[in-house]
Amino acid sequence: PPPAALGTPISIGAGGEVRALAAAAPTGPQAALYPLSNYSFGPGAQGADKDAGLEDRLRRMKNNYDREGARRTVDAVLLCARHNIAHVLLLRDGAGTFRLPGGKLKPGETELDGLRRKLASKLNPPPESPIAGPAWSVNGSTKLGTWWRPNFESPLFPFKPAHVTEPKESRSVYLVSMPEEAFLAPATNFKLVAVPLHELYDNAGRYGPVLAAVPTMLASVQLNIVSTGKAEGE
Repeated sequence: PPPAALGTPISIGAGGEVRALAAAAPTGPQAALYPLSNYSFGPGAQGADKDAGLEDRLRRMKNNYDREGARRTVDAVLLCARHNIAHVLLLRDGAGTFRLPGGKLKPGETELDGLRRKLASKLNPPPESPIAGPAWSVNGSTKLGTWWRPNFESPLFPFKPAHVTEPKESRSVYLVSMPEEAFLAPATNFKLVAVPLHELYDNAGRYGPVLAAVPTMLASVQLNIVSTGKAEGE
């Protein structure tokens, strides 16, 4: 008999016959990646950067620390597909800095409640828009990891160093399912871009340590590219 397809589990009988076995069902987290062409984009609310750069942000974090304690942040990894390649949706500011959609939690706010609020505020059109944004469903989101900032300096670590008892920021990263179709409208001070997942890998010099680690954080997630029959634009 012809050999089984590459990667197909097989059994070999006593007479040498080859039988294909049913593949085991996936048991870990999965994500459906819809084509980028399923989404439409437009300008959102008027926006302005709170900080001129990282130094200003760290300075503001230090000023808020005595009043609010450690900063708690949530970020969302949003995936889509273009030409059958996984892409991540990122926000790029006027200075060319890339970031995941998300932001600072309010005191007492849970991570999932804050994640839903931040996605709506970062990516949905303003309330007066005639086009509604997606109702973000985050309850089944997969937590990919938490990063820690030990002090009021730039380094972030994917673990809390043992000698650090009072980290100044925790940043939780979630994989959030994208709706099959949506209208997305980031604030005017940001541009929403789709970056190939492989481009982020080990590319901290351009994207920073958290974004560069996203491919690794997704290693245990089965990514399923969904074809909807729509033609993809160039």
